[in-house]
Amino acid sequence: MNLVQSFTVGRARCHCLYGGLQRLDGGAMFGAVPKPLWERRAPPDDRNRIPLAMRCLLVEHEDGPVLVDTALGNKENSKFLGIYGVENSGEVGATVLDDAIAKTGFTASDIKHVINTHLHFDHAGGNTRLDAADAAGRQPLNRSTAQPPVLAFPHASYVVQKGELAFARRRNERTQASYLPPNFEPVAEAGRWRLVDGAAEVLPGISVLPTPGHVPFHQSILVESGGQAVCFVGDLIPTVAHLPLPWIMGYDLEPLRTLESKRWLLERAAAEGWVLVFEHEPGAAVGTVEKEDKAYGFRPLDTLSARP
Repeated sequence: MNLVQSFTVGRARCHCLYGGLQRLDGGAMFGAVPKPLWERRAPPDDRNRIPLAMRCLLVEHEDGPVLVDTALGNKENSKFLGIYGVENSGEVGATVLDDAIAKTGFTASDIKHVINTHLHFDHAGGNTRLDAADAAGRQPLNRSTAQPPVLAFPHASYVVQKGELAFARRRNERTQASYLPPNFEPVAEAGRWRLVDGAAEVLPGISVLPTPGHVPFHQSILVESGGQAVCFVGDLIPTVAHLPLPWIMGYDLEPLRTLESKRWLLERAAAEGWVLVFEHEPGAAVGTVEKEDKAYGFRPLDTLSARP
């Protein structure tokens, strides 16, 4: 697996980073879609789980490097990693994402801005980390001997929807397994959250677009430069297999809102030639979409570094 795929959007240099792998139930990932249909695109293992990448996007911006989503991080114990089939231990750093960032020539200390699509553990778990000693054993955070997590990007501001942070804190039986306070409360304690409300330009050329459905305050991130654009769609369209409009995850809290968010984003992406990054796609994860009758076809960017 290539850790980094680099490409240029206008004058902006972008890097799609591989942050590791997880495995989730295929039925949950495809909701109402019958298994004979989805298993052709995503063959499951003997536990009915399908492989899902955890990808992030690093944008070289004049204000400093911007990281979109942070994968899982290094805080979870072996039971958690086994349940979700996680593979994210790095060879150079604590995690695969650490290794991927290093390949771009940056370090965690260089990151100036972190933008979270939402605060589920596989998108915001890497916001914080355990130090090297604790991470070696990945001790549960509720152990008396465990040290509290620290910011993984010590010089960064962290951007998320105001409503998303409030929603993450109102955990219930349906959401508590996905929203883990050690991933977002240390950011609050450090005073590093930059909360936005709806569509907003975070930095010149980098905007957040509300795309609700998976969770009520999910956002996608749009980078525009020189008349070109790349959009990181997060869990709105987790894999290329989810391009058909009704192929919506069972995990989504508001599937009919997901449907409408997908409809308008894909229409705009196809019309304006956006490059899309599919966060959980285990194969070719970066490319463009073209409308084909009532469906959308995917065209991967084969030679990303050569894109004008």
